[in-house]
Amino acid sequence: MRQLALVLGTCLTTIFCLITQPLLAESPSIPSPSNAPLELDLLTNPKDSVITANTIDQGKLSIPSLWWIKETSENKLLDNWIAYPFTNHQPARVDVIVNQQIWSLLDYLERYDFVNRLGDIARSYGYNIRVFNYQKESLASYTCNFNTNPLLCKIKINSQNNFGLGNSL
Repeated sequence: MRQLALVLGTCLTTIFCLITQPLLAESPSIPSPSNAPLELDLLTNPKDSVITANTIDQGKLSIPSLWWIKETSENKLLDNWIAYPFTNHQPARVDVIVNQQIWSLLDYLERYDFVNRLGDIARSYGYNIRVFNYQKESLASYTCNFNTNPLLCKIKINSQNNFGLGNSL
């Protein structure tokens, strides 16, 4: 009787594993951050429907609205951003430019908190974010799969030393 229960348990476990594995493989994925280059020249010369921290619309609030987080950032970490609307080739994204000196003073949890707060705001407007310094080094990203309910999102913080030199040391 005991051997029968053991064999039956093993068979049921195997069947259950075989049934659930395809379901895991079919789960929706979270997209990787865009691999488009950071275009710093758009900060001074925005084109088309690109929005920066310096873009002011007299008639309505510009989307995405990141001005509040910039103004309330007590340490002046957020310096500027470039928002690209959705196109056929790329999902909507915001390239955030931070003050490298302040970024380098933050520990991992402080960086994560900043990216998460900024990503939550951008996500509410349908945007992913990438975080850069003025040397065009990718520092972090917050990307979501906007085709799922609930949304699936991922934060990636690139490893860097306090000098912003990446993994070169």
